[in-house]
Amino acid sequence: MKQNETVYTLTHTLMLLAASFLWGTTFVAQSIGARYVGAGTYLAVRTYMGILFLLPFVLIRDRQQYLPYKGEPEKRKEKRRQERKNFLLGGCIAGFFLFMGSFTQQIGIAYTSVAKASFLTALYVVLVPIIALFFGKKQDVKLWICVLLAVAGLYLLCMTESFSLEKGDALMLAAALAFSGQILAVDHFSVKIDPVKLTFAEFIIEGILATIPMLVMEKPDLTSILQALPAIAYAGIFSSGIAYTLQSLGQKNLNPAIASIAMCLESVFGTLAGWVILNQTLTMRETFGCILMFLAIILTQIPICHKIRKK
Repeated sequence: MKQNETVYTLTHTLMLLAASFLWGTTFVAQSIGARYVGAGTYLAVRTYMGILFLLPFVLIRDRQQYLPYKGEPEKRKEKRRQERKNFLLGGCIAGFFLFMGSFTQQIGIAYTSVAKASFLTALYVVLVPIIALFFGKKQDVKLWICVLLAVAGLYLLCMTESFSLEKGDALMLAAALAFSGQILAVDHFSVKIDPVKLTFAEFIIEGILATIPMLVMEKPDLTSILQALPAIAYAGIFSSGIAYTLQSLGQKNLNPAIASIAMCLESVFGTLAGWVILNQTLTMRETFGCILMFLAIILTQIPICHKIRKK
């Protein structure tokens, strides 16, 4: 049984690592897209592309899910009712937190450095297990050690300047808190509804919310959207469509604290993407930070380090 649990956790952690890799490489596309369109426009168009990408998969999975109930209309109806409830509730809660995190991050980055933004946003790796304590999810000592290693690695990777909190930094902390809420919402609802449908639902809410600042505050024109379209398309398909689906699938029955450690590696992958694609330098300090963060991930996979959350 323990071996099966270890394999399960490793498989789902790898899904989250794949998601963090896609999020990290999207930093390049995000910086390019920001040259042409505002935060609301970028987020709205990217999200709608993610919705279109996921739609056929949602329809296929929906049909497969209800095939066993073809001759049992009452059971099928009850399952539909429960799914609709979780679809709406899960989508609203996760989608709201996802929008707040993404939009606040995009605004705050204009008032602080990219390094501090990366570090402060990724502090959800600490906030998630702390908030989870209030919901009765206690963490063992080794997991807290993994969290501290990840934070130390983040600091070495991101912080190359004196540390002080300013307006933009406060917005980044707010973004980290919102992303913590999204991670915990996905943790709660991914066992109640198909993870792909959950991702689809939160995108619908995020898209609606992002459209408001796009139309009210920015009023974008078609030319600017077309100029940013390649970058937005990459983010819409890979960051939204694929990565957030991997998050919902990977978090199912996985300790949210372990999930947050895996996902904060997007800072590492973002740095490596800048090194490979944009020819940015990687210092010894940043390299050591990356090593510490990868070490934190490896430690979470040691069987005695955690137990799978029981259903």
